[in-house]
Amino acid sequence: MSQADTNIIEVEKLVTHYGEREILKGIDLQVHQGEIMVIMGGSGSGKTTLMRNLLGLNRPTSGTIRIFGNDITRASTRELYALRRKMGVAFQGGALLGSLSVAENIELPLRQHTKLDENTIRIMTRMKLEVVNLAGFEDLMPSELSGGMLKRAALARSIIMDPSLLFFDEPSAGLDPVVSAELDELILHLKAAMQVTIVVVTHELESAFKIADRITVLGNGRLMMTGTVDEVRNSDDEVIQDMLNRRPRDEAVNAEEYLARLTAERRQGRHH
Repeated sequence: MSQADTNIIEVEKLVTHYGEREILKGIDLQVHQGEIMVIMGGSGSGKTTLMRNLLGLNRPTSGTIRIFGNDITRASTRELYALRRKMGVAFQGGALLGSLSVAENIELPLRQHTKLDENTIRIMTRMKLEVVNLAGFEDLMPSELSGGMLKRAALARSIIMDPSLLFFDEPSAGLDPVVSAELDELILHLKAAMQVTIVVVTHELESAFKIADRITVLGNGRLMMTGTVDEVRNSDDEVIQDMLNRRPRDEAVNAEEYLARLTAERRQGRHH
């Protein structure tokens, strides 16, 4: 696989804690240039924490995360700021500002990071709206958009700076099957049209199998496997097969441990 010649992301021995609780337990992961890497796992598997680490939003306890060859765990705020100009992020809820129109939301990164003139900003915004099939909707407010349109507007904003690396957090969450399938096609189109590397965090199996070049499966903070769609489907790991076949697993829940964990996570959230 020629894409494997260059790793856009390299994660080594990544350990992350929230308070006393160990969330990620020694993760090793490589994302190749030009691929779509899907990160999957059940609730509490650590996939959201891993994404926040990759984005530099949370610092891990130990280990390294190299993005474009730079170790972001040791990067300064200025270095992180420069790296993020080469990255785009579409958050789960869209994260559009309700007081701004669709176009104004999409223009924000250009206004923050560039000195382009107004006409160029408008042209670039219209071009990205066309890419995500939202041409003509630029003057609407986020409250006037459907769930699928909100997701596409978030995608437009994530690609406005022509990034080399894109992160999607649960792109299909809350969407009906038809809209979800349309979004999958759009992600595949972005990869082909922009030659961009994409990391997707999702629990939607059908979507993952459709868009992924490779899938990483997390379980209880550990990396269970990374492989192609077929390799994951054919895994002989019982936990992975339970997830793929939606078989419930009986887990005893300790109320005191749960409350202590919840308190630690809330405290950690306030610190960030």
